[in-house]
Amino acid sequence: MLDPERVLAANHTHYGVIDIGSNSVRLVVYNDLSRAPLPRFNEKSLCALGTGLDRTGELAPGPMACTARAVHRFCAIADAMGVSRLDIIATEAVRRASNGKDLIEEIKKRSGRDIQILSGSEEAHYATLGVISGFYRPKGLVGDMGGGSLEVAEALEDHVGERSVSLPLGALPVESMLAELGEGAKRRIDEIMKEQLPPLLTKPVFHAVGGGWRALARAHMEATDAPLKVAHGYDVDAGELRNFAKSVWKMSPEKLAALPGISSRRSSTIAAAALVMDRLLKNLRPERVVFSALGLREGWLYSQLTPEEQYRDPLIEGAQAFGLPMARVPGFAAALVRWTDQLFPDETGEERRLREATCALSDIAWADHADVKAQECFRRIVHFPFIGLTHPERVFIGAALHARHAGKPDDPAIQKELALITPSIHRRAQILGRALQLGHRFSGSVPAILDSARLRITTDAVRLEVAEGADDIPDSEAVQARMKQLAKIVGVPKTEFAA
Repeated sequence: MLDPERVLAANHTHYGVIDIGSNSVRLVVYNDLSRAPLPRFNEKSLCALGTGLDRTGELAPGPMACTARAVHRFCAIADAMGVSRLDIIATEAVRRASNGKDLIEEIKKRSGRDIQILSGSEEAHYATLGVISGFYRPKGLVGDMGGGSLEVAEALEDHVGERSVSLPLGALPVESMLAELGEGAKRRIDEIMKEQLPPLLTKPVFHAVGGGWRALARAHMEATDAPLKVAHGYDVDAGELRNFAKSVWKMSPEKLAALPGISSRRSSTIAAAALVMDRLLKNLRPERVVFSALGLREGWLYSQLTPEEQYRDPLIEGAQAFGLPMARVPGFAAALVRWTDQLFPDETGEERRLREATCALSDIAWADHADVKAQECFRRIVHFPFIGLTHPERVFIGAALHARHAGKPDDPAIQKELALITPSIHRRAQILGRALQLGHRFSGSVPAILDSARLRITTDAVRLEVAEGADDIPDSEAVQARMKQLAKIVGVPKTEFAA
């Protein structure tokens, strides 16, 4: 439920996580420690700490020095930003290396901060918590492919299942396999997976986490001209993705470097990511693959929340944290929820949360120019880093807000994204958007006025019922015009006022 008082009274204290991985070191500073954390700073340094670890069992001097410098810089940035809490976590490379403690001591000496070294099972646990934090009740296996290892565990709606495993199938060791064995690398990967990979016993969905797999998702989005090019929540048929992954890992380095959507920094690891995805899909046989932008760091953050905070809906939390401070009257969003409560008699719980989020975001474009409000609002919503929703749900909210700002259903600027939802869902979005438009216009965005009225849709009319003594409020050409627009979309012939 929307809670404007809590959201507006929140004391935002920045929270940061430094993640020392086998391939990169990354700092992410979040707006606060919350259910819908918004990254305000994100930087990584590709130190390749795990290079040669399989061969020597040690961290090489160059990558160690690079890592120590990166952590020192990130700590300085976090301090300058006024970060109230900064956690440093280290994973597979530091855990395995015989001289990992030397690196930890050097970092402690330079930064004065403690470092938490995660075990393989802890990596799997926190990566899966990241997926749980980023989606609405996810079920299925989660795989996090990092630079040194692949962690796999179960997501069971709001908790991590008991089955998890850490496999030596990160980008760096798989690159070495490809260099040494060529196509024979897939046989070695299959052997490792056959021995250790847990079977997919829940919903046939695999959630893919990790920079290499997000790069693969971006390449697939470009190759298929996907309607919405957002990595988080990108949902692909497993067979289609496996065929694409096969084609990618067999490409020459020159073709890999030329892949649309792939940065030069990722071109060297994309083949390894594609090969592991190919073999994993062969062994698990899921029906769908869903990519997640949230993983280990966000799972670590989520674990710091109270049970009450963890239980909150990430979409609702993100929508009101973003939308309410931008609104002319922050409390009006809750009135809009009440105003539209009777709009859809068949509304499910999943549909209600989308309606509430749309109400929370309904006034974010009030200061934009009238000629661009609808399109700009749609574009902003479908690409904003909200979590807890699918791509079609993004488009639903965007389409509803497009209609709320008088956008036309056949607007060429939104047709590509509308391919992700059915015509009936688009119509539902238009009805909601026009009802919100009517609510704002009729009441002047004043909660008390809106609460004095009731919107009803009968078999032959859109009916606006107002409290006694307020029957002169609807007498406006602008209000009447918006009622007629809503009636047209609903498909009823007339509008009515009643006191």
